[in-house]
Amino acid sequence: MIIDAHTHVWPDALADKALSANKLPGLSAVGDGKSTTLAGEMPDNGVGHSIALGVAGAARHVDRTNEFVASLDRASFTPFGSVHVDLSVEENLNSLRRHGIRGVKVHPLFQGFGLMHERLWELFEAFDEDIAVITHVGAGGSGQVNSLSTPRMLREIVRTFPRLRLVACHFGGYHMLEEAEEELRGLPIVLETSWPPALARMDPNTVRRLINNHGAERVVFGSDWPMANPAEEIDAIRRLNLGDEVEAAILGKNLERVLRLDLPADG
Repeated sequence: MIIDAHTHVWPDALADKALSANKLPGLSAVGDGKSTTLAGEMPDNGVGHSIALGVAGAARHVDRTNEFVASLDRASFTPFGSVHVDLSVEENLNSLRRHGIRGVKVHPLFQGFGLMHERLWELFEAFDEDIAVITHVGAGGSGQVNSLSTPRMLREIVRTFPRLRLVACHFGGYHMLEEAEEELRGLPIVLETSWPPALARMDPNTVRRLINNHGAERVVFGSDWPMANPAEEIDAIRRLNLGDEVEAAILGKNLERVLRLDLPADG
């Protein structure tokens, strides 16, 4: 089963507004951000299961965001909810528990707080190994926001919270690959493959080197839908000619293991 580690979805009535509010320079959405659209497209894209990422830009939206992603069909989606540093640790945890969510997405570009924020570190400590984290790392916005999540910060987090199950999007550093390769070398962290607008725009030799040097067992597929086309991203990975076993691991088996997903057998 192919599992997409990186999809952003919103309620159908809010998706257009959310996409407009969360535009990034130089990127245009290829999908509409609606959960119903993604669910309908997944079979044609070859995706058997997706991680649905909820991102609340303000503290007042955290619980409604978590309520929404938790409401999605668990046969198709695993919900990753939101936390915010303007809420207490207990308020954040209570929302996750109330909605049965065992993972969160941190997105400094949209949430406005960085990976080194004291309250976020308090949350990481509380998460321990029980609540997994998928985080944006690197640039992508404009101005000062690009300094909120860097590979060096990620290295400090991994060293401080060795039990935290952490997945770093965009190979650990969107448009910061040189720093990511230097700072994350040898660390027990899972890297995710999305690189909007398309992974195919990266040099395939660079992608192979990143995977081989980090260890294919610690790399997982993610598309970043609706900013990229999952079918095209899967094809880009297959064209790397990594071998059937490695390809299967990256496209699903690694993520199933890391997130402890209980999914039906493929086929």
